Amino acid sequence: MCILHPIAAFTDNYIWALRVGAQALVVDPGDARPVLDWLAQEASTLTGILITHHHADHTGGVAELLAHTGARAWGPAGENLPQGVERVPGGATLTWQGLALQVIDVPGHTAGHAAFFAPDAAGSPVLFCGDTLFSAGCGRLFEGTPEQMLNSLDRLAALPGQTRVCCSHEYTVSNLRFARAVEPNNPDLPLYTAWCETERAAHRPTLPSTLSREMRINPFLRSREPSVRQALLQRGWVIESDMQAFAALRRWKDDFR
Repeated sequence: MCILHPIAAFTDNYIWALRVGAQALVVDPGDARPVLDWLAQEASTLTGILITHHHADHTGGVAELLAHTGARAWGPAGENLPQGVERVPGGATLTWQGLALQVIDVPGHTAGHAAFFAPDAAGSPVLFCGDTLFSAGCGRLFEGTPEQMLNSLDRLAALPGQTRVCCSHEYTVSNLRFARAVEPNNPDLPLYTAWCETERAAHRPTLPSTLSREMRINPFLRSREPSVRQALLQRGWVIESDMQAFAALRRWKDDFR
C-alpha cells in the first residue's frame, strides 16, 4: 500500500512523503533534517526525491539527502537544480516502486515549474503541484506570465475530480479570506473555512485538498465564473478576455490584506 504523509518544515512548508513498504519518496525537501527524522521514525529508506521548482525552500535539503541516502532525484528540465538531480521534460512518465508519475509542465510561479501526477496511487490519484496550485489559491508570478499560469491551472483542472491536491504550503486559511472577498455568496466557502480553522487550531494540516473541492472554492480555478467576473468589474477592472480576468484576479490577491 502507498501511504501519503505531509512532513512539516520551516513555518508553513510541507515536504510530501510517499511510503511503499520500507521505501520512501519525498517531494520538495527544502530541509533535510525533518525528512531524516521521519525516515528514522518510519524505519524507511529514501529511494526517490521529486522537485517541482528551483526555490531554496524546495531544494535546500536535496544535497544532504542525496549524500545520506543515495536516492535518485528528478526535477523539471527547465529549472536550475542541485547537482545530481535528473532532468525530466513535461510529458515524461517516471516510475518509482511500480507507481507511475506523470510530469506536467506548469510554468507561471517559476519559468520551468513542473507538477507530478500519480493517477494510480492507492485510494485516489495524487497531484504534487508545488507552488502552482494552493488550496483556495495559486502561486505568485515570480517568473512567468498570467497567460502561462492560467494555462497551467487549466491543465491541472482537467485532472480527475477525486485527485488529492498536495500543495507545498499551508496557506489555506489566508487564501480563503481572499476567496470570500471575491465570492461572498459562494455557499461552499463558509463550511470549508470553518473546517480549515478547526484543523489549524488543532495543529493539523488542511491538506491534501481535492480537485473537485478546489473547483468549487478556488477563485483562480473559477476566474471564468460569472460571480468572479462580476467582482472584478465592480472593482473597476476592464475584462475583455480570460487572461485579463485571471491577471486582474492575481493582482488583486497580490495587494490583498
